[in-house]
Amino acid sequence: MVTLWFSKYHGGTNFGRTAGGPFITTSYDYDAPIDEYGLIRQPKYGHLKEFHNAIKLCERALLTADPTVTSFGNYGEAHVFSSKSGECAAFLSNYNPKSAARVTFNNKHYMLPPWSISILPDCKNAVFNTAKVGVQRSKPQMLPTNVEFLSWDTFNEAISSADDDSISVFGLLEQLNITRDTSDYLWYTTSVDISPSESFLHQGQYPTLSVQSTGHAMHVFINGHHSGSAFGTRERLRFTFAGDVDLKAGRNRISLLSIAIGLPNNGPHFEMRNTGILGPVVIHGLDEGKRDLSWQKWSYKVGLKGEAMNLGSPNSISSVDWMKGYLVAEKQQPLTWYKTYFNAPEGEEPLALDMSSMGKGQIWINGESIGRYWNVHANGNCNGCSYSNTFRPTKCQSGCGHPTQKWYHVPRAWLRPSKNLLIVFEEIGGDASRIALVKRAAASA
Repeated sequence: MVTLWFSKYHGGTNFGRTAGGPFITTSYDYDAPIDEYGLIRQPKYGHLKEFHNAIKLCERALLTADPTVTSFGNYGEAHVFSSKSGECAAFLSNYNPKSAARVTFNNKHYMLPPWSISILPDCKNAVFNTAKVGVQRSKPQMLPTNVEFLSWDTFNEAISSADDDSISVFGLLEQLNITRDTSDYLWYTTSVDISPSESFLHQGQYPTLSVQSTGHAMHVFINGHHSGSAFGTRERLRFTFAGDVDLKAGRNRISLLSIAIGLPNNGPHFEMRNTGILGPVVIHGLDEGKRDLSWQKWSYKVGLKGEAMNLGSPNSISSVDWMKGYLVAEKQQPLTWYKTYFNAPEGEEPLALDMSSMGKGQIWINGESIGRYWNVHANGNCNGCSYSNTFRPTKCQSGCGHPTQKWYHVPRAWLRPSKNLLIVFEEIGGDASRIALVKRAAASA
């Protein structure tokens, strides 16, 4: 029997921390016939509409008869639904991915394009073929609005240290067991003592810190200063930070900020998958060779200071001393909060924030969480496209070399006519002055 199944008709947006899986930020569009902004995507929408109309014409035959299958050779089949009351519908298939097929059915000739099915609601006239697309293609555009953000103010997140809110144990702990998914962020903090006689202190060299993680991202701080970051990928869930670190004689504090961005919620044993910094954590280049820090005493602190103060909320922004906007153009340190206001643009077009000038973080508008953003670039094979033959994830890729997502959906229902509060938390660094509010429109290609 012919089985017809479609998994997603309308694209969506993962607001807040409701990511659709590892390394997915907010868009959950999947090239759906209606995109995440509610606009029709052609030719897919029109082609699917024509398909639904053809199936509707076959309704009585499909519901009152079982199919009979006739072969047209190695690559062709006819699935015929013929009821006792006279209804008849046929599906003529050509499974050859490269060549068209001329077939004879009920004493009539039909030309079937490669890898296609023709639908005959009366077993005579073909009203639809899956490979013949007659709908004009639309190309979504992001157009500028007249919105100008007022001056940006900043607040720098404190680098975590042991305090009353942290716990201390020997060894490295799994992240979700500590955070209980209340935050993307977990601080791992420990100390290391360096003897004044260490050779690297007198030779102008730096030792190397190596950290293995099963999280999705990690930022490394030595004595409160950012020493580097490392990131995983969908294909490489375990990753390693390896970089030179500026250790001083005496006690040094190592703070590792582990970040989890969406976890699998299906597949075998997904509930047993671990995340976070599970080690080993090793310093190389000491006189003793290497020193494994994995099983020494570590302190753990869930979340960020800005999260604890609920800085995304309009009711909490006055709880910190914001740095005034003229300093925003200067290079900001990692873990920086940004604040500004803007007026809503006129019109009814769907809106989005262009975050291509930023690195990685989260966004709030009027206390509502837009979600996570991450300016990473797509890798793949974008050379040509053919849907013939069995689908594979590497087929018909687009956007290679460009950010996987640069526009982040802003529901108009969240906006007031004036003085809308925009809060951005940036982990790595970026130019907030280049953030823009754009509107989405679909034009014919």
